[in-house]
Amino acid sequence: MNLFLYLSVVVIWGTTWIAIYAQQAAGSSAVTVAVFWRFLLASLVMLLMLRLFRRLRPLTLRDHLFCLLQGCCVFGFNFVCFYYAAAWISSGLESVIFSMAVLYNAINNWIFFRQRPSVRLLPAALLGIGGIVALFWHDLRDTQASAGLMWGIGLSALGTLGFSLGNMISNRHQRLKRDVLTTNSFGMLYGALVMAVLSLLQGESLQPTWDLQWLGAVSYLAIFGSVIGFAAYFTLLGRIGSSQAAYSTLLFPLVALALSTRYEGYEWHSSAILGLAMILLGNLVMFARWPAMWRRAMV
Repeated sequence: MNLFLYLSVVVIWGTTWIAIYAQQAAGSSAVTVAVFWRFLLASLVMLLMLRLFRRLRPLTLRDHLFCLLQGCCVFGFNFVCFYYAAAWISSGLESVIFSMAVLYNAINNWIFFRQRPSVRLLPAALLGIGGIVALFWHDLRDTQASAGLMWGIGLSALGTLGFSLGNMISNRHQRLKRDVLTTNSFGMLYGALVMAVLSLLQGESLQPTWDLQWLGAVSYLAIFGSVIGFAAYFTLLGRIGSSQAAYSTLLFPLVALALSTRYEGYEWHSSAILGLAMILLGNLVMFARWPAMWRRAMV
């Protein structure tokens, strides 16, 4: 089950980056409006399904307040950052920066829950992130750290921090035995409502873009990227911990690169091949069943 959840997260979220780009390219609506429709649709589908299958669990007022905070962190402002960053950097590079969630989560777990990172985490993360840098080294060198690139990197890093803080709130829910699908549903709904209020305060219309590409992209982002993807991720988080679950983000660039090769003309170089090998080795370090003698040596 853990492997199934892990692969589901990697494949689904690895493809959402190109869908974000497609949605933004097809419509003229504000970023906050685009995020609003994504999570409004996702939350309504989730709440309807939970109600039909009698899986919607009661929450306390305090739980709802934490769901509101979770919605702002992981179903709202973080995606505003990612959507804006898409104007400056490619979808593949966004997924690379998002992979830093593995480090954010390890640090935030230590801060909020006094949970020491696994001894495997540091070498695995170093290999994974080093591999990601190698994957995109050629592009980073060619851009010469332009102002647009730096804006894109900064916004993506800020969005990743928001995602990690949302992970900590999900940890809180699951430690208190709150149902992950219920808390996700309300978190998405509250995140969408916050985006609606922000859009109206900015004078934006909540009217969707009646374009086939825009509608297709927002439907994919809502159903697959949000309903299925977040349910799989937060379930995995509860089963193996946030640091190990977030390590799945180190594989997103592989999916994003495959799509970028097909649709954005990404060119593979020797550094990219080296990066791929380092990421796979990082997964081996993190999840392989090492002999007892090796495990003792690592500890």
